[in-house]
Amino acid sequence: MFNADLNAATERHREVYGFYEKLYTAIDLVAALCFVVGSWMFFYESLQIPATWFFLIGSVFFAARPASRFAREYHLARLPLPGDADPDKDPS
Repeated sequence: MFNADLNAATERHREVYGFYEKLYTAIDLVAALCFVVGSWMFFYESLQIPATWFFLIGSVFFAARPASRFAREYHLARLPLPGDADPDKDPS
């Protein structure tokens, strides 16, 4: 795992890598937006409780970032590489 060579080993590896990069970017964007909105809300005393929730939600999304990276690496590591034995072929 965490082998950069796996990112483009096959077309399927490239597709999986691209999917997880898009997911990571979306998570990053939502987390950042939650923090920006929460920060803005803290200027108004009446919005401090919702602002705290935005910070909490943003924090959860920031925690999801490394989780999505780990999921990507695990997914890539499980994909067959060129030259791997074909599990559908009978060895006899």
